[in-house]
Formats: sequence, structure tokens, C-alpha cells
Amino acid sequence: MSPTLVGRVEELATLVAAVTGPPAVVSVEGEAGVGKTRLVSELFGRPEVTGRRVLRGRCHRFRESFPLGPVIEAVRGIGEELRGLPLSGVAGALRPLLPELAEVLPAAPDPLDDRVAERHRVFRGLTDVLVAACPAVLVLEDLHWAEEQTADFLAYLLGDPPPGLTVVLTYRGEEVSATVRASTIRLPPGTSQAHLVLAPLDQGETGAMATAILDTDRVSEEFARYLWERTSGLPFAVEEVLALVRERGSLVRRGDRWTRRVLEQLEVPRGVRDSTLERIARLPVGAQRLAEAAAVLQTPVALPVLLSVAEDAGGIEGLEEAVGSGLLTEDGEAFGFRHGLSAQAVYETLSGPRRRELHGRAADALRALDPVPLGQVAHHLRQAGRLDEWAVAAEQAAGQAVALGHEDEAVRLLAEVVRHAPTTGERRGRVAVKLGWAALDTLRAREVIALLDRVLDDDLAGPVRGELRFLVAVALGQAGQDPARQRELFRAAVGELQDRPDLRAWALVGLGVTPSPDEPIRENVQWLSRALEVVDEVDDRLLEVFVLGKAGSVFLDIGDPAWRDVADRMLKITGGSPQQRREANAHYSVGVSACYAGHFDVAESMLTSGLRASAVQQNRRLEVMLRSGLALARYCRGNWDGLRGEVDDLLADVAHYAPSRMDVELAGGSLDLAYGAVDQAEERLRRVTELAVEIGAYEAVPAAAGGWARVALARGDTRGALQCVRLLLDELDKWGCWPSIGWALPSAVEVWMAAGEHGEARRFTEWVERELRDLDVPLASAALRYARGVLDGDADDVLAAAVDYRNASAPYEMARAHERAAGLLLEGGDSRGGSALREAVAVYERLGASWDHGRAAGVARWHGVALPARHRGGRQGYGAELSPRERQVAELAAGGRTNKEIAQALFVSTKTVEKHLVAVMRKLQARSRRELVHLLGRATTKDGEPS
Repeated sequence: MSPTLVGRVEELATLVAAVTGPPAVVSVEGEAGVGKTRLVSELFGRPEVTGRRVLRGRCHRFRESFPLGPVIEAVRGIGEELRGLPLSGVAGALRPLLPELAEVLPAAPDPLDDRVAERHRVFRGLTDVLVAACPAVLVLEDLHWAEEQTADFLAYLLGDPPPGLTVVLTYRGEEVSATVRASTIRLPPGTSQAHLVLAPLDQGETGAMATAILDTDRVSEEFARYLWERTSGLPFAVEEVLALVRERGSLVRRGDRWTRRVLEQLEVPRGVRDSTLERIARLPVGAQRLAEAAAVLQTPVALPVLLSVAEDAGGIEGLEEAVGSGLLTEDGEAFGFRHGLSAQAVYETLSGPRRRELHGRAADALRALDPVPLGQVAHHLRQAGRLDEWAVAAEQAAGQAVALGHEDEAVRLLAEVVRHAPTTGERRGRVAVKLGWAALDTLRAREVIALLDRVLDDDLAGPVRGELRFLVAVALGQAGQDPARQRELFRAAVGELQDRPDLRAWALVGLGVTPSPDEPIRENVQWLSRALEVVDEVDDRLLEVFVLGKAGSVFLDIGDPAWRDVADRMLKITGGSPQQRREANAHYSVGVSACYAGHFDVAESMLTSGLRASAVQQNRRLEVMLRSGLALARYCRGNWDGLRGEVDDLLADVAHYAPSRMDVELAGGSLDLAYGAVDQAEERLRRVTELAVEIGAYEAVPAAAGGWARVALARGDTRGALQCVRLLLDELDKWGCWPSIGWALPSAVEVWMAAGEHGEARRFTEWVERELRDLDVPLASAALRYARGVLDGDADDVLAAAVDYRNASAPYEMARAHERAAGLLLEGGDSRGGSALREAVAVYERLGASWDHGRAAGVARWHGVALPARHRGGRQGYGAELSPRERQVAELAAGGRTNKEIAQALFVSTKTVEKHLVAVMRKLQARSRRELVHLLGRATTKDGEPS
């Protein structure tokens, strides 16, 4: 190896600066062999690192079934020092992952009945250890091999890094996941950030490295060029090639420089592969066998394991030869290749039979360890061709992964077993059931549907087939696919799950919430009633809450007042503060349906409490669901400050989750229309309408189709607007579900009136009135009064509708009603029109609805109505003063809340909090959060209220 670091002066300086100025995050990107590890290792020899703990962990190509491997490895390095660190009780959650350090960790906290909540507690425990270890440097290497939980923990940690911690990450850019990349980009204010991309050395640097390795003043320019061309400037390849040519005796000294023998006679290989193989060929046979064993093992192992796999070839003497050559290295008590490229080069030379033999020995040797590395054992058994044993080991590894909350790894292992293991129908069915359950707790349900379907074709026992049918149906629902088949599978599962009342209740719920055009929606209530009866047979509080949530959701969708009793029963069980996933899911179900039904206060309350649940914080799917529903509720209630950014942040997360994508796109498209982005609004609202029709989301069709019709009408496309209204009628006729029609009735009537079809408008309004009679629909009165007022030209009816909208907490709809009433009044010469128009304009301006504001201002000019001078800066025009949202963020930050905690308190993304906090710091000229405490006392909002 080169005794000095060459060509990385600036990069090393950046690392040193990060260590001396925490909190800081440095990502080091580069291809294999470019010198990422060497750069980081050089850092630890610098005096600036003295006095700081160095915690180092590495991801491996063949990972174990336990999660957070590199982070646990880094924490394990603290060892007995943990005993002296000021740890809180939450660090006891690490005991299952660090059994060898259990005695120095706090007592394990009481177990939770939710694996996601347990995982969140582990994240908190790891963070607690890192905080206690500060000042420290956490190095996580080879993150291109990171599993999902490591990536998730990284995002969790970097959302609010401990003040005394510097985090250094290395990875291959072409292989690293988007999650890892994103976590290093969105850092909170006050955290230093650097991204280093290591390029191969140029010709001059290659010559300088050769000079350092050969311990001479210089090498010839010809030799430097030769070396650079054949190694592509990769530092690792330079070291390997120089080691080879020195062993060959091809290097000679001429005066004060090294050169080569005759160029034509020396065929130095261009890369690592041939140089590595030639160096191994020069070793004794025993050392060669050890190198072959290390290549098969891939990861460093203890000496007894290495010797066992190599059949003790050469013993200690052979090991010394291999280590002395520089090919193998010793890392503590473990031995392995210095670089993965060399290991791969050796592995690829082995014949098929030789590989299988060595993999088999590796599996046997690793099985003798305590604890057994199940993931590695499974890998080696499979490569050895011992597929029956592999299937058992992989299933065991998956079970371990699930127990530790690592469902993504369990899905990967079990999917491979289902695909490739020579199992019987019964055993394959059992494994498929485990796969289905693991997938439901991830965002990967869509990936396993086809695989589970194949197993359903096997000869399975009734209960196994029923459970598998149930799991496929749930997965289809998560993926937003084929509602008709969902019902078919749920119905069949109900008959086959007689001995599983918990699953039978869940399947009945599936029938209750999955619509069918062949059955009236009201008949779904019968399925839910049966589910509630089954729940009474099962002593399972979480299942009861889950079923109540789904029942309340359907009752809201059909306008049945019984939803209130069901919701009250659910809230009594949860105390209004859900903690577990099923409880939060129940709050989500009721909250979103309440939003579409027009119960906006209930919607916001339910979704807000659900988002506060501890189990939600580390369950990406559930968090995204609740945030998406809350975004829609915020739109409905006119709480638009920062909402557009929140919608943009959510779009990437909901791309593969159809129900939440519908909520987010509906809120985003409606905002686009209000803000005047008409083209984008049309595209979004069209997409939402088509998606809602496709997945049978009948409750969303009126809002989406009504908005789409408004866009068409605004463009003067009356024909297109009529098509939207007729699509709405088709869906209403198909499903017979009316409560959410309040979203679309005013728009539909305006479209028919614009098209001259007054009779159609009146017939439709009378039909809606009959259907909504006796239903619990908050928007019914407002929508019907608005429609009748437009039909009859009665401004008083429309003004009454505005009052109803205000009482329903729907300010945007209230403003639209005021604007419409103003038009009718002004046309009739009624002076009240000016007041109504000013009411509308004031609300539009407060919301930032520039498109609507411009239209209303045009009406005012036409009729000579004087309007207050408009604040040209819009909703964000607060100058040097704090906006209301900035004030909230500042107060929470001054109170000691982290960015993540502020985001949770305000139900926005961390990125949104960061933007507001940057603005606060700039406006108050604060240098730290501590200064905010004093500066806030002197700051005021635009309204003159003290902050």
C-alpha cells in the first residue's frame, strides 16, 4: 500500500473540517477501488480527531437477517465503555441486537405489541448511545449494500443529528439507494454538509503514488503513463499492479528513478483481475487454498472458520504467507481479502464443483458458531446446491428478521424460497403465508401478488388456502388493483377461515370496504355488522379498534348517522390517543372518510391524533397515509399555508400507493386551480377522477370530477365539462352512494346552466335532494341552497349557502358562494352585492387563491365595486416580520423541539420546517436556536401580536 495519501488533499481537509465542526455529514462517493476507505482511514491519523470516539461499521455484500448491521457494528466497537456512558433507559432496547454487551446496557424496557413501535424504540436507543458517545465520528462504509432499516435509521438520525457528532458515509454512486442519497441532502439548519466524489487519479498522481510506494524520488514519465493506462488511475489497481511487477522483478532502478525493463516484453495487465491471480499463483499451495476459501466466504471471518473451509490447508504458516503477500488482511480476530475486487477475481476462477464444495464447507463451519449467522448460512447452502437445507435456513433467517422488525429482508428471503425451493405444496403454502404477512408491513405488497397467486394453484389445505387468499386480497387493496377480485378472494376466505375468527373478521371487513358495482354500497354494512359480531368472539382489542374504524368509514361514506356511535366506541378504546398501528389505521379510516363526507373538524381531529401515534413515526406507509389525508383536510378547511410544498413532498412517497396518491393529487389539483395553474390542475384532476373510477373510490369521484368540470368550464369547453358531469352521473348510478355529492352539485348545476340544459340541472338537483334526505351530510344544506339559488336566480339562497359553508368550516366554498351571490345581486342592482363580493375577495386573498381573486376583481371592476387595496406580496408578503406559521416554528424551536418534533407537532414535512426556520433565523438575525428565546420577545407578526 502507498505509505502516503496521494491526490486527496482537498478531500481530506474537508473531512477534518467536518470533524472539528459538528454536527456535520460528509458523504464520500466513488467506484470500487478508488480509495474511499483509505481516505477515511487517513482521517483517523490526524491530530484533530484526538479525543473523539471513532465508531466504524461496514455493510457487507451478503447481509445477515438482523437489521442495522453496520450501525450495530459501530456501536459494538464502544464495548465496555458503554458502562460509563450516561445512557437513558431506552438504550436497553438494543439488548437483542447486542447480546454480548447486554450486561453494560440498561435493563430492557417492557416489550411493545407492535414491531414498528419496537423498531422506533431501537432507533431512539441507537441515537441515545451516539449522543452519549459524543464528541464522536460515526463512519458507515459501503452503504450501497445497506438494507432498508439501515437507510431508514440514517434518515432518522440525520433529520436532527446530535450536536457533537460527525457522520461520514461511503458508497458506490451507481449502486446506492435513493433513500440513502436523500437522507444526506435534506439536513436541518446548523448542520454542515459536504459531498465528495472521488475520481480516479490522473497520470501525474498515478506517478506520484508509484513514487511513494517504491520509496524513490521519482519514476519515469513513460512508466507513469504506462501504469496509468493499465490501471485507469484506480489507487487499488495501482497498488496491485506494482506489487505484481515487483514480484516479477520487472522494475529496475536507474540512478534516482525507477523504470521498467523492455516495454515490448512486459505485458502488465490493465486491471486487478490478472494481477491478483498471478500474485496468488506465486503463493504456496496452502496459502492459495486459504485465499480461495476467503473468496467464497466474502466477509472477514474468525481463523477457525477460515481454516475449516480451507480444510486447514497450510495452517498458520499458509495464513502468514497469504497475509504477508498483502492479499489477505487481519482485522481484529477476523481474516479476509483486503478488497472485494480481489476476492471476486479469485472466486470467478473457481470451477463450479470447487465453488459448491467450498460453499458447503462454509455453511457447515458457520453453523457451528454461536449465534449462527443464518443469512450467511442460507446463502452458502444455496450456492452449494443443498436446496432443501437452504429453504429451511432461509425460512429461519426470515423468522429472525421478522422478530427484529426487518420485514423487507424477510420478504427477500421468503420470496426466493417460494420461487426456487423444491418444497411440497403444503410447505410452500406455509412459506407463502409468511411471505404475505411480511409484505403487508412494507411498501412491497405489489411485488409479491403474482408470486402468492402461483402458490394458490398448489394443492393446499383449506385453512392455508383461506389465509393465503385473504393475504392476496389485502395486497391487491394496498396496490389499488382489481376490486372485483379482492371481493372474490375475501368471500372465499371467509368460508375457509372458520377456525380463525380474527382473520375471518378481517376478511369480512374487506368485503365491507371493497365496493362492487353488482351490490349496492349499503349492503356492505351487512358484512361489517358480521365482522363486528365475530370480533365479539375474539378477545383482541386492536382487532376490535381496526374493525370499528373500517365500519365507521363505510357509515360515513353512505351518510349513516350510526358512524357517530361506532366512532365513539373506537375513541373510548383508544382514549383518543392511538399508539399502535391498528389504532392509528382506524383513526385514518374514519378521518379520511369524514373529510370526503364533509365532517372536516372530525377529519382533522382523527388524522392529527393518528399521526401522533408512536407506531406511526417509523412506519412509512402509515405515516404517508395519514399525512396525505391531512393534506386533503387542510385544503378543505382553508389551511393552505405551506400546503403546496407539503403536497409536492408527499408525491414521491405516494407514487405506488393508490389511495393516498388520490388524496394528495386531489388536494394538489384543487390548489393548482385556485392558484391559476390551470393546465396542471386539469391534468391532476383528470388523473384523480380516472384513478378513483378505476379502484372504485366512489367517495372521491364527486370532488375530482367536479373540479375537473370547473376547469373545463373556465376554459370555455362546455362540451368537456358536460362529459365530466355525465361521468359523475354514471358513477353515482353505479354505486348509489351520495354523501360526497356536496362537493360537485354546485359545479354540475353551473355546467348544465352554461350548456342551456336547465331542465337537466333541476332534475339532478331534485334527485340529489331526495337521495340526501335523512342522511348525515354536513355539506348537503349548503350545496342544495347554492344549486337552487343558481337555478332560480335567488341570491338569498346562495347567501344562505355561504353561511352554511362557513358553519361547515369550508372557507373556499364559502367564498365561491359569496362571489356567485354577488353576481346575482349586482345584476339586479342590489347594493348588498358589493358587500358579498368584498367578502369573497377577502377570503381569496387570505388563501392566496390568485385565480379566483383575479376573476372576482374583474367582476368588481365591471360593476364599479371598490375593493380594498390588495397586498401584492400575497400570503408570503410579511417582509421582515414573521408569518403566523414562521412564528409557530420559531416558538417550538426556541422551546427546544427538534425539526422532526416540530414537523410532527405541525403535521408538515421536516423539509417544510427547515424552510420556515431558515426564514426565521434570517428575519430575526439569530445565529442559534438559543438566541431565539431572547429575540422572539422583541419580534412581532404582521398582525402586531408579540411572538
